[in-house]
Amino acid sequence: MIKRIGVTLCWLLIITVVILIGAGNYIYNVALNRSDEGIKLYGTEEAVKAVSALEEEQKRLQELTSWTGQQDFEEVEIHSDDGLKLSALYLKNDASNGKTVILTHGYKGNNEQLPEVTKFYYEKGYDILKPDARGHGKSEGDYIGMGWDDRQDIRKWIDYLIREKKEKTIFLHGFSMGASTVLMASGDELPHEVKGIIADSGYTSVKEELAHQLKHLYNLPSFPLIDITSLVTEKRAGFSFEEASALNQVKKKDHDLPLFIIHGDKDELVPPEMAQRLYENASGMKELWIIPDVGHTQGFLEDDEEYKRRLMGFIQEAMTAN
Repeated sequence: MIKRIGVTLCWLLIITVVILIGAGNYIYNVALNRSDEGIKLYGTEEAVKAVSALEEEQKRLQELTSWTGQQDFEEVEIHSDDGLKLSALYLKNDASNGKTVILTHGYKGNNEQLPEVTKFYYEKGYDILKPDARGHGKSEGDYIGMGWDDRQDIRKWIDYLIREKKEKTIFLHGFSMGASTVLMASGDELPHEVKGIIADSGYTSVKEELAHQLKHLYNLPSFPLIDITSLVTEKRAGFSFEEASALNQVKKKDHDLPLFIIHGDKDELVPPEMAQRLYENASGMKELWIIPDVGHTQGFLEDDEEYKRRLMGFIQEAMTAN
């Protein structure tokens, strides 16, 4: 009898493990495997669509599309440290102010997004680089790096701008996953040409963000599904959710670049408390703006004049600090 119970428990354990591994692979395939399908958790493109129903917004977007089409974007390529071909759009300003901004898009986005921000920076005299993150757009990669491997790709793009384009003053401005990418990059040693970082709607860590999404979308607890998926991700993509932490990166004291954290207080996809924790743990010059009554990555669209004023104010302060 005892032997039979033991065998039954062993089989139950084996079945449970198989189910959990299957669930981990399923979550990986939905959330991190490269695909145009699956759940789009967040993105500036969705924010643009949300406000584009109004007639005046339709007109504004048409004008924006027309402006974008008139610009002479150069398609440029580099290779990542692990051999992937990475693609970006580079726009040299005809009236350059000597500064460059790297704009990093969100989850399942591409470098054709963020047209309003692109136009604003261009009108202020900035040269602009808009990379496709690995696993997105024209960049190679079988998985979505969620900012962690992407942080090293950003460093390669910075080196490219310095070496090939002779850029001497660089700012990093990311949205959503792109915000977490530049936050994660901030913890590594960056060239002195990088003067500051702007992070709009970034998450603290991949583990916390996916746990939030699991609860928000499916009302499921994070344990043990996120932990199993992290093991699957480490096996298939080479990084764990534990290490992929913007929070740990901004805590580092050796690389205290000026940091501007922006977040909407109605953000349901990345909780605004994550922005507060990132700000509290960051070292060096830092600024936090929680925008009232604004959702995920919608700050520039909903309150563009204040956004522009604060953004330029931060950049001016960052230049003084450097």
